[in-house]
Amino acid sequence: MRVAVDAYERHLRLEVNRSPHTIRAYLGDVAGFLEHLGKLGGRDVSDIELATLRGWLAIQRNAGVARTTLARRAASLRTFTAWAHRTGRIATDPGALLASPRPHRSLPPVLRADEAAAVMEADDETLTAIGRRDRLVVELLYATGIRVAELVGLDIDDVDRSRRVVRVLGKGAKERTVPYGLAAERALADWLQAGRPDVANEVSGPALLLGARGGRLDPRAVRTIVHRRVAAVPGAPDLGPHGLRHSAATHLLDGGADLRTVQELLGHASLATTQIYTHVSVERLRQTYARAHPRA
Repeated sequence: MRVAVDAYERHLRLEVNRSPHTIRAYLGDVAGFLEHLGKLGGRDVSDIELATLRGWLAIQRNAGVARTTLARRAASLRTFTAWAHRTGRIATDPGALLASPRPHRSLPPVLRADEAAAVMEADDETLTAIGRRDRLVVELLYATGIRVAELVGLDIDDVDRSRRVVRVLGKGAKERTVPYGLAAERALADWLQAGRPDVANEVSGPALLLGARGGRLDPRAVRTIVHRRVAAVPGAPDLGPHGLRHSAATHLLDGGADLRTVQELLGHASLATTQIYTHVSVERLRQTYARAHPRA
């Protein structure tokens, strides 16, 4: 089973180009199941049966594991057994019949438009290099709706300032181009001209955003920046970078953007993901109803 797990890890890393975070999650789920299989007497992946898969998930459920986690673990097992079947390690794919619980999706809180504007100005330390960087971090996250990993992965050459777009490498190594607005452009110009040169050193390379020691900015630092600036706005909900992404998508929809456009901006492979990820304000629904329904 160890040989199979090692081969599966190489498949995820080299053949399907999964992110390190995804690989850790998949391997952790598979290792947990295979440990359960070993306790039942299994010695090879060919011993996997549908009943064993279901039994392991049932144990997880009885232990109080969240439905979202159960759904992810079921998906991990299905991916593993499908790979094992394709590579001839098992004769049939028992995971193909494995159902997973429908997770309860709790949407993160979002900022109002005025709160988002206040966050952009909050705790504004524009006279320091780090203050300029922090301002750019929140401006870019809100202007583009990109993920934290996508943000910290940006290089200077990924930004086309003449067209005000950034080239982003998203999940599955899929590249997309996302526009940004004038406010983000002003923050970017300020950082490149008066902030980054004060921080950059021999380890900086082409990275757009830098940490205090000159290396590429860490995702954990981005979360700290966002939480601190949001906390400085009275009444704003406590949220992180994901909340800014969700707020950006919601405000786009409220402003009249269609769902397909938002899907492309966010880099979602499925429109269903975008529908779950964003929500439309009740006020906009009322306005649309009043404008469109003949008996409104």
